[in-house]
Amino acid sequence: MDPSGTLRRHRVVVLALDGLIPFELGIPQRIFGKARDAGGQPLYEVVTCSVRPPGPVETDADFAVLVANGPEALAGADTVVVPASYELGPVEQEGILTPELAAALTHIRPGTRLVSICTGGYVLAAAGYLDGRPATTHWMHAEHFQRLFPRIRVDADVLFVDDGDVLTSAGVAAGIDLCLHLVRRDHGAAVANEVARRTVVPPHRDGGQAQYIRRPVPEAQSAGTTAARAWALGRLHEPIQLRDMAEQESMSVRTFTRRFREEVGVSPGQWLTRQRVEHARHLLESSGLSIDQVARDAGFGTAQSMRQHLQATLGVTPTTYRRTFRSGTGPDGTEDGDSLTPART
Repeated sequence: MDPSGTLRRHRVVVLALDGLIPFELGIPQRIFGKARDAGGQPLYEVVTCSVRPPGPVETDADFAVLVANGPEALAGADTVVVPASYELGPVEQEGILTPELAAALTHIRPGTRLVSICTGGYVLAAAGYLDGRPATTHWMHAEHFQRLFPRIRVDADVLFVDDGDVLTSAGVAAGIDLCLHLVRRDHGAAVANEVARRTVVPPHRDGGQAQYIRRPVPEAQSAGTTAARAWALGRLHEPIQLRDMAEQESMSVRTFTRRFREEVGVSPGQWLTRQRVEHARHLLESSGLSIDQVARDAGFGTAQSMRQHLQATLGVTPTTYRRTFRSGTGPDGTEDGDSLTPART
């Protein structure tokens, strides 16, 4: 709360560096700026700052942006976002911060959540924030990133890495995926999905950036796996076998599995589990169904199976997730209907 008694919004400060990519600079404002609570009130305050006093910051386009805040704005951040820049100089070439950038980062309070988009990860790495941690960056820079910062565990295949208080994303549009993930983590799937709808982007993209790396490919095939995925989404509550999905495309299991991974970036089994987790999240947030019923409707069969998958994916039990992102009572009159299936942690 602020002194007036008003609930203080989570403050996101975006660090604009010379040579920045305008698209990536705008992602935090677009995603966090559109997040609203049930009453339509903004959930985040988004502020942009420079490493210098207020003034113009050059971009990689034919225009500059006028930034109204200096580095002191970083001191009030709950989350700091560092978008990509094409003019990182010694940060990218030698893995060391410029004096100007180092001075700016001293304003960041301990415990502030740190986020990078694309090559913005070089800044976090050069500052030592990624030492001993998993991280990612654009696949084109991943090998160089790993050589320059050997203490970082670089994963070039994923769209983003969530390591708790430090998060990194792959190139360009993966910043949207990461920011939506943070909204989902902070306020639940319903809020994140509404932001995605407003932005006209998918709330979650399957697979990782491995699917975007240019590789020799066989001749294009007319057959795909789209129909099988649509078929599966319509019956998540039912047992679905790999051969059932393959039959929807009149393919052998082997061909279907290969084609599915080429198109989606993950195996059919991984994709199906992810869809069931997302459906379970939606039901936990939006319905008063018991945990057992949510598990059945999402296709997990048992509450224990769903609990294992949600803990593996989200790090919390279904009951904890529901209590965090939904209030109210279930149809039996108990809170959220959770007493029908007590949580086991």
